[in-house]
Amino acid sequence: MSDHIPFEIQAEIMKRLPVRSLIQFRSVSKAWKSHIDSSDFIAHYSSQQKHLLVRYGDSIEQKYVSIVDDDTFPQHKVSLTIPPSVKMLKYSRIFGSSHGLLCLKGDYRNVRGCPISGTGKAVIWNLSTRKTIDVIMPNMANGIYGTALGFGVCRETNDPKIVKIIYIAISSAMESISSVGREVEVFTLRTGAWRSPYNTNIPRKSIQFGYSNVLIDGFLYWLAEDFMNMDRSYNLIISFDITSEEFREVSLPYTLAHAARWYRYLSISMLRESLVVLEDVAVANGTFFGVWMMEDGVPKSFTKLFNVNVNTPNAFVKGFRKSGEPTIDIVEDLGINEIEPSFFVYHYLETLLLFDQPDFGIYDKGKHYVAKWRAKRRLLRNASKV
Repeated sequence: MSDHIPFEIQAEIMKRLPVRSLIQFRSVSKAWKSHIDSSDFIAHYSSQQKHLLVRYGDSIEQKYVSIVDDDTFPQHKVSLTIPPSVKMLKYSRIFGSSHGLLCLKGDYRNVRGCPISGTGKAVIWNLSTRKTIDVIMPNMANGIYGTALGFGVCRETNDPKIVKIIYIAISSAMESISSVGREVEVFTLRTGAWRSPYNTNIPRKSIQFGYSNVLIDGFLYWLAEDFMNMDRSYNLIISFDITSEEFREVSLPYTLAHAARWYRYLSISMLRESLVVLEDVAVANGTFFGVWMMEDGVPKSFTKLFNVNVNTPNAFVKGFRKSGEPTIDIVEDLGINEIEPSFFVYHYLETLLLFDQPDFGIYDKGKHYVAKWRAKRRLLRNASKV
């Protein structure tokens, strides 16, 4: 950029550049580096180009492909370089995506590589900068209990949050248990610690959470099941406001609320920034997915939009593109040659969040520290063998 262009205009142009260019341009001048590294620029920067992240693989190796979600889909795709912290995460699963950050959960292991019971580890990963943060998760459920997880970035503070909910996973044990104990905890990157949520209206003990969750417009949604009537349960959705940290219940239409598991499998997703419920119904010649949308964020107001007919065995609707086209679990369409046992799709925009965090940062018991150099070298050496 010319020195004759006012810096305010240069700053406006920087907002529209991709992350890779911004990182390179930090070496152009001290003024540019100072501006790009500033907390204000990092907090408010977000590219306008949408991407789809495709994760596939098996329990031994996971692969990540980023695809630009525009009219060229799926031509512009690139395999992502996986950071060491993500590579070293054992039995990982993704439980959230927000503001260009991906959050994964795996085992927390001691120096000998053995998992520590009751403790897990989350890795928050910026897909554009490869920056990661490790978060140790205490009080993880086991036995008759389960753990539901969610992740999102607060719109008001740009603070990443992890939500952990302990629930009774065995319905027959609900009547004999008076309370779950430490049911909900929230981790915020700004404080680096776990705490109780601001609001105390936590879900009642008769509710079981499923793995299906999605973040839309500052609200986390989980598909859940209520066993208040032990003779017959019903499906519902639990929402959590990332900012106010308030839980609410979202009722489903009768057809979905009382869908039998052996006939209909339910999941939730996002279509054009709105919450949708997908009902997977098996029919004689294949499967169809009914798509129900919640109107204007109003609970109980769901409208069935259309059906997606799938004739390929074991294929699933994993979500929707920006255009509204459903993403089907057929890897050949994306140029991936292998039929993989697991296949997941997530939306994201490029962001600079975490860019000001140190490499190999770890948050544990309210303390933040950086892994020692010897541990770093071991981490990098082990990751290169994966």
